[in-house]
Amino acid sequence: MTNVTKPSLDWLSDPAVFAVNRVPAHSDHRYYATMAEAQKLAPMAMRHSLNGNWKFSYAVHPAARAESFYQLDYDCGGWDIIEVPGHIQLQGYGKPQYVNTMYPWDGHHDLRPPAIPENDNPVGSYVKIFDLPQTMEGKPVFVSFQGVESAFYVWLNGQFVGYAEDSFTPSAFDLTPYVQAGENKLAVEVYQRSTGGWLEDQDFWRFSGIFRDVYLYTVPNVHVRDLFLRTELNDTFSQGTLLVEAKLSGVSASRVAFELHDAAGHQVVAGEAASPSELASVSLDAGAVQLWSAERPYLYTLYVQVFDESGALVEVAPQKVGFRRFEMADGIMKINGERIVFKGVNRHEFNHRSGRVITEADMLWDIKIIKQSNMNAVRTSHYPNQTRWYELCDEYGIYLIDEMNLETHGSWQKMGAVEPSWNIPGNKPEWHDIVMDRAVSMLERDKNHPSILIWSCGNESYAGEVILSVTNYFHERDSSRLVHYEGVFHNRDYDAASDMESRMYARPAMIEEYLNDNPQKPYISCEYMHAMGNSVGGMHKYTELENKYPKYQGGFIWDFIDQVLVKQNRYGETFLAYGGDFDDRATDYNFCTDGIVYADRRVSPKMQEVKYLYQNVKLTPDAKGVLVRNENLFIGTDGYTLKHTLFLEGEEVFAGKQDIQVAAQTESYIPLELPDTSQTAGEYALHVSLVLKQAERWAEAGHEVAFGQYVFLVESKQTAALPAGPLRVAHGDVNIGVHGRDFSVMFSKQAGSLTSLRYGSREMIAAPPAPLFWRATTDNDKGYAQGFEAAGWYAASLTRKCVGIDLKEQPGSVTVSYRYALSISKDVEVTVSYTVYADGSVNVQSRYDGTEGLPDLPIFALSFKVPADYANLDWYANGPEENYIDRAHGARLGVFRNQVSDNVAAYVVPQESGNRTGVRRVNIADDSSHGIRITSPATQPVECNISPYTAFELENAAHHYELPKVHYTVVTVAGRQMGVGGDDSWGAPVHDEYLIKANQSLSFEFTIRPL
Repeated sequence: MTNVTKPSLDWLSDPAVFAVNRVPAHSDHRYYATMAEAQKLAPMAMRHSLNGNWKFSYAVHPAARAESFYQLDYDCGGWDIIEVPGHIQLQGYGKPQYVNTMYPWDGHHDLRPPAIPENDNPVGSYVKIFDLPQTMEGKPVFVSFQGVESAFYVWLNGQFVGYAEDSFTPSAFDLTPYVQAGENKLAVEVYQRSTGGWLEDQDFWRFSGIFRDVYLYTVPNVHVRDLFLRTELNDTFSQGTLLVEAKLSGVSASRVAFELHDAAGHQVVAGEAASPSELASVSLDAGAVQLWSAERPYLYTLYVQVFDESGALVEVAPQKVGFRRFEMADGIMKINGERIVFKGVNRHEFNHRSGRVITEADMLWDIKIIKQSNMNAVRTSHYPNQTRWYELCDEYGIYLIDEMNLETHGSWQKMGAVEPSWNIPGNKPEWHDIVMDRAVSMLERDKNHPSILIWSCGNESYAGEVILSVTNYFHERDSSRLVHYEGVFHNRDYDAASDMESRMYARPAMIEEYLNDNPQKPYISCEYMHAMGNSVGGMHKYTELENKYPKYQGGFIWDFIDQVLVKQNRYGETFLAYGGDFDDRATDYNFCTDGIVYADRRVSPKMQEVKYLYQNVKLTPDAKGVLVRNENLFIGTDGYTLKHTLFLEGEEVFAGKQDIQVAAQTESYIPLELPDTSQTAGEYALHVSLVLKQAERWAEAGHEVAFGQYVFLVESKQTAALPAGPLRVAHGDVNIGVHGRDFSVMFSKQAGSLTSLRYGSREMIAAPPAPLFWRATTDNDKGYAQGFEAAGWYAASLTRKCVGIDLKEQPGSVTVSYRYALSISKDVEVTVSYTVYADGSVNVQSRYDGTEGLPDLPIFALSFKVPADYANLDWYANGPEENYIDRAHGARLGVFRNQVSDNVAAYVVPQESGNRTGVRRVNIADDSSHGIRITSPATQPVECNISPYTAFELENAAHHYELPKVHYTVVTVAGRQMGVGGDDSWGAPVHDEYLIKANQSLSFEFTIRPL
């Protein structure tokens, strides 16, 4: 629709009206007046920002709005001030709402599309008074809104300008007929609900408002209004051709010149002039070219120079160019002729203070962490991002799936059940144009970015003719990219809508079933490893498929960053809030906390596993050297230094480094210079790593890109002697006391446990040890109904009964054993034995005899408390970050230190966290270095979780501020804890080998010594 002068509220619920007087979508190229400005990529002189303070009025529904506010004589002087860009709901108006699949009005209104709730449709009225820059006087003037959620009307100086929907692509309007020299009044009316809202049912916070940049811009009298670049490579990928189409507007040009410069800008690689016409097109022979890839993102720059009829240069449009070919060949996706594996992540634009209003600093942090963590790909879930993100991905080297702004999840899936009776867009012709407009807006803006390999038709919108039409458009308009759409999995009649088989949260066995069935399409997991809370367990089962099946081409973790918002509780304490914390209903509570990065942009412990499993270079050391397998597609190891360090019992004994030459897609065994270890007994760990020789844009020199380790034991030829010294046993009526030189241990017959461990004057037992079978449920545990399935172990941990005490006195030692019956079954018995030696050490052994018919154990452990002053930890274990039996590949055996409080991970809902596997030793000390040491044999290490809170305190808190003040250090030593899982968070169990079956016998031991 064009040249409409009278707006109507009926447009909000009419799918046929989605853009009124809007400038057609075009490429996002920059343009300058001179070559010098273009080469510097200086701030655009032909652009004027309108960001900042705007006058603002809020209404809860359209009938309450200031209807005539756009008129010149309407006085907005008493209105509030709002910041643009920004969400209305984060600036004091209304409230944010988090929902996943259901529509935000579910339960409040009985609606079917395209109807919208008339009395529940917040309206934000914005006014910006601006002076027209003198440089724009007498020239065409446009206004661009880079992102407005979800529908808006625009007026200038009282005259209606236009209307648009689609929150995540730009909407530009021609202001030339209405703008005047000097002061102007720009009025914008933003509606939260519209037909666009039916198409934007993404798993995210529901906001509204002008949340991306707003600016005025002008164009010269001859202007490149659109650029379309395509690169072609010969069959050997050595010679390149650049095809350019430039659409011109304005008066006639006398000449259009095209120059392709190298990355440094010193050399003109190719150049040609085109005949001036509305469509100027050239084919530039670039000769021998350097290719663009995520591994080596080489960018040329094309300069399009436009000369007016007098021969004067009036515009220079610079555009980065990456020569690359992405294609389907023999049923496999290939980049520059090589099979690609996406080591990807899904990413929302998000900031915990400003929502989807993010800065370039946020984007740079994200992209550097992505690169540093060995990820090579991002899916822009589930909408086009800001233009700057694509530029950064071009520059830093990230493969992109660019996803259009379409999700209608709530229209076809209800509570997990597929029920598409009123699905949109489906096969409904009335929804065709509005959906297609979103596809066109994305492709036309983003088409020149080499980082984009795949167009995506949106997310979780079922399937049908409309989405198939989008795929056909993508193919017809841009043959240089493939098309992705996962929804065809639910309706194979529209299988042609996706070039690849894409599924969400399919378990490894399901993926292998597909790959073993002679598949016609390659496979990617557009979402996998649901990283909600303490998760990402079992990820190796997916990455191991990469080398097993050529048609398995990787996946995208869900997701990058927790979507939670800063809020204050009733006591003025700041916390991170999730759905429901703003009294938003309906809500999906903390299902927005799925990131491998915390909301405040700190890396979570889960990233340790991701970085390791996504390594492009695999290092497998042994006692003599290391096998280096370089899985990069294009780069060798020239840019890295190979470092190796040998540790004995966690202490460094030798180190070396060398340069190595291992070409891409090859492997080589590298001998290492290592000392003779045969004469010194103990446990050795050989750590091998590849680090950057020089700083890259995304990391400092010395950054580790790959790691491997080899652990081996040199046994002692001597038998350890038992500690010597006197022991005295005091047989009391209630207590058994074992006393030695400077220590005493008390065992209670009444309490049925060890109750005192005193070294000198220091009492170390603040609460007696007790068998523990329960961990604070993780988000994945809750999704799998762990609390329902295994609640008997929760009760058993709190209601044990001591049914027997045995005392055994031997020369040099005393053993006290407790037998416990558990409420979960009369057939279950657990024994805990304490053997006290003359040096004050206490060996603890715990045994569980397997019993049929019981649920899996979450954990088999012994837990006790020491005073909170003992908060300094020194570990010899797998670390440095927390790890679990199904998430320990990225951990390394070594010595590291932290505080007890560090072991409460910042998962938004408190839950099990801070565990370490492979614990050989941990010192628990106060500030004067007094305390206890826990050790276990290297051949049978234990797991430890040392926290300020018990499992039950964590279990009972929905936010961290609900946890009690710290009174103790809680020491939990486990023979085994189940894995954390991560295939999904709503029903996928932990893989069998990482469960603890109740019918097996279990035992573990450790020793407590004084520091």
